[in-house]
Amino acid sequence: MDNFYKQGRGVWSPAPEVASSSVEGTNSAQADPVQALRQLSQPVFVIAKPSQWQKQSLPFTLVNHGQVRFPAQPARPTSGTVASDTTSGTNSNTANLCGPTAPNSSSTQNYPLLAMAPPVTPSTLGETDFRNTYGLKYACLSGSMANGIASEELVCSMAKAGMMGFFGSAGLSLEEVRQHIDSLQAKLEQPANSGVPVNQGRPQTAPAVLPHGFNLIHSPSDPQLEEKLVQLFIAKNVQNIEASAFLGLTPALLHYRYSGLKRNSDGTVYAPHHVFAKISRLEVAQKLLAPPPEDMLRNLVEAGKLTPQEAELAQGLPAASALTAEADSGGHTDNRPALGLIPAVINLRDRMREKYGWYVPVGAAGGIATPQAAAAAFAMGAAYVMTGSINQACQESGTCDVVRGMLAHATPADVMMAPAADMFEMGVNVQVLKWGTMFPVRARKLYEIYRTYPSFEQVPPNLQSQIERDFLRTSFQEAWQSTQAFFQKRDPRQIEKALRDPKHLMALVFRSYLGQASRWANAGVPERRADYQIWCGPAMGSFNQWCKGTFLADVKERHADLAALNIMAGAGYLTRTALIGSQGVKLPPQWCSFAPLPYQEIASLLQESSSVF
Repeated sequence: MDNFYKQGRGVWSPAPEVASSSVEGTNSAQADPVQALRQLSQPVFVIAKPSQWQKQSLPFTLVNHGQVRFPAQPARPTSGTVASDTTSGTNSNTANLCGPTAPNSSSTQNYPLLAMAPPVTPSTLGETDFRNTYGLKYACLSGSMANGIASEELVCSMAKAGMMGFFGSAGLSLEEVRQHIDSLQAKLEQPANSGVPVNQGRPQTAPAVLPHGFNLIHSPSDPQLEEKLVQLFIAKNVQNIEASAFLGLTPALLHYRYSGLKRNSDGTVYAPHHVFAKISRLEVAQKLLAPPPEDMLRNLVEAGKLTPQEAELAQGLPAASALTAEADSGGHTDNRPALGLIPAVINLRDRMREKYGWYVPVGAAGGIATPQAAAAAFAMGAAYVMTGSINQACQESGTCDVVRGMLAHATPADVMMAPAADMFEMGVNVQVLKWGTMFPVRARKLYEIYRTYPSFEQVPPNLQSQIERDFLRTSFQEAWQSTQAFFQKRDPRQIEKALRDPKHLMALVFRSYLGQASRWANAGVPERRADYQIWCGPAMGSFNQWCKGTFLADVKERHADLAALNIMAGAGYLTRTALIGSQGVKLPPQWCSFAPLPYQEIASLLQESSSVF
């Protein structure tokens, strides 16, 4: 190792404007080498420490300027740890990475180059084509937590910071979704000369809007709701949807994706509607990456939802515009580990690309709460990352301060699975917070009763009393009356089925409790705190651990855009430290971490030059 620090991998020379005798005084990195690492838009060089810098304890230092050469043979040090390069121009490769080339003369002092890392800015992480397609500065998205938890304020916060958020439209009525679409499009509207790069799916006369989207959640018990939402999205020129909890392709999903397809003059296909499909199962991903089934397209044409021309063009496009590999997340999840899921989805995508010739970007969600997690996702090949649970604890979310405080105390182990309101009879679970609430235990109890008894009347009297007293807080019959009133507006067919099937009637009442539990949490209903349903994944605890001891430990300081920008900047920083480590240089542990920065400091860090080389 001593020989490595003497000879290095190449030779570094200071830029012409920096005399070798004054490098220490003119380069601020000598006072704080971390600053050199944080200049994300500049390359960083690790050079063997010259003898005049012996006041530092490490055998190397970090600089952002200068030129490097890679001689055919490593230069021999002339004295101490400082090497003098005697290699001629014909035997070395010179890389002028910052500033004009320094003259190769005997008066120029040269030092062993131990390692280097290129610029890695938050705006270069992920896939360039993905960012360009959707008009994003950063390849970071926020997920669509239902019931408006992913609120208008949250979506606007992400959009105005150069990212994209999806509004949590699941669980809301059609009229509520309509109002939110109109409101968001107005808030994110940009002047004609704003330079917004993406205006997909909107009439040419319509104003440009900053990138954003809405959620379309799979509704197996109410396929008509899916279709009505799709009709609304098409009518309102909603460009992007996040399709979540889908177990396969549905007519409504294909209707949205392929409506409005046109052949461009250059032969390419114009697709105004983009589906960001959230998946955790390969069999579902495979359907989304393949051509749509011909019989489903034919049925859509016969129903007048697609034209024959659109159906023909649809054969050349997969149902998914992008796939989000959702690992162990809050809400609907299969608890898949990210390290296994993301590479599996990417490998499947690559095989489907070889078969069909189209490319679908794959993003990563579930556990994206820290710079380490984002850096790992990008290193695995993710085109983008998506945050989820952590946004609910931010000030822009559509929940209450009590819930934000509960989430801020969570650890990675403070979550568990509980029955889902929308897929209760199917036995589908969602991941929720267990700290400070009885909801997951009570929800499991209700599902156990549903599985065991054919009707509520056959439930043992002591259990009936417990459910009515502690869960419903009213009689079962009164709970049924309010449930019936809800479905009379939402889906009257459910009432007809319940009157024929007492087990289904019991399921609807239990589903009513589960559904209201989320609304009680969002509204902060104090007498229902024990019943709060708070969707949450282990990422929340990871985020809290990262924020501990920083200003973000205070939940009032948490903002969705600020959290995302810190995660992206930290991912760029840690990517550079990892690259240096992979070249044999062991940086001090304190240099290999990135703590959250307030708005002003993160804005200063993100001031990126237009050219980095």
